[in-house]
Amino acid sequence: MNFSYSDEERMMLQMTRDFAERTVKPRAKEVDREHKYPAETVKQMGELGLLGVTVAPEYDGAGMSNICYAIAIEEISRHCASTGIIMSVNNSLACEPIKLFGTEAQKKKYLADMASGRKLGCLGLTESNAGSDAANVQTTAVLDGDEWVINGRKIFITNGGEADYCVLIASTDKAKGHRGISAFIVDLDNPGFSIGTLEDKLGIRGSSTAELVFEDCRIPKDNLLGEQGKGFKIALITLDGGRIGVAAQALGIARAAIEDATAYAKERVQFGKPIAELQAIQWMIADLSTEYEAARLLVHRAAWLKDNKLPYSKEAAMGKLMASEVAMKAATKGIQILGGYGYTTDYPLERYFRDAKITEIYEGTSEVMRLVIAHNILR
Repeated sequence: MNFSYSDEERMMLQMTRDFAERTVKPRAKEVDREHKYPAETVKQMGELGLLGVTVAPEYDGAGMSNICYAIAIEEISRHCASTGIIMSVNNSLACEPIKLFGTEAQKKKYLADMASGRKLGCLGLTESNAGSDAANVQTTAVLDGDEWVINGRKIFITNGGEADYCVLIASTDKAKGHRGISAFIVDLDNPGFSIGTLEDKLGIRGSSTAELVFEDCRIPKDNLLGEQGKGFKIALITLDGGRIGVAAQALGIARAAIEDATAYAKERVQFGKPIAELQAIQWMIADLSTEYEAARLLVHRAAWLKDNKLPYSKEAAMGKLMASEVAMKAATKGIQILGGYGYTTDYPLERYFRDAKITEIYEGTSEVMRLVIAHNILR
């Protein structure tokens, strides 16, 4: 692993940092306050190649590395975590499984649309009784002639209210348990699909979190993704990659909190001097900065392993666990450094606090991350 950025990585860093400062930052407060999907920003990200960072150019992607992807997510999320997770889900949870397991026809039809930003994707996995226990999905897909008939409900689906396509995980043979789970690509224009509850959330308010309802929804037989009965494996592999995206989102939130709190500490005068000269403040900033840098190394190592086609499940879980907990800690301490001002909406620290919490929950809770890490070490 090289600690110096390549020319490609430096280009991605500068491009996304400029774009985030110029376009994402000015819209972030409105996106959060009004629960507003940032449609224009997402369109522009598609034009920049940010919705298919690791997808090959032949499928309208940018054809770049997973380290570039992590860099880009962090830069976008530093200013708007809602925009960051929209980008992450489209890349990691929608494009990636089709890139890895799709047929050539599926890649040309679906992958190219999502990688270019012409369409938006989501992953339909979570259900009311299948959250951390992903093998317990109750949504069914039954083959009827040349079509699959889908029935069931998915909940807490990021991008669900805006998505055009869904990579859906459903049971095709309940008797086989997790070996009877398959993956499908669903065009959400199909009859039989509807959007149920749209969640009103604590944070990441600019991204839709929706219930997806399938009632005798018919899709072509050819929309099976990968082999029948391999859907649980596809879901787990997809989530491993998704954890790099969420970890990078958490890094962006953590960095935002640290940078904003540091800038405030240099300006805020108490007892005749800036509070940055107080040891209590210095130690908070020192600890947070050290933990952020450590988390960033873990996340980039997972991305590097993935780029080099090496096992990365444990490292992705480690990066996601540490980055999400650092994000929550940085937001909490950042508010403490700002004092009463940090508790108001005049400053974005309270938004970072609200956005940070979900990073400890989705793409696998911190508790599940510890199970994944332990399983990889102890097996």
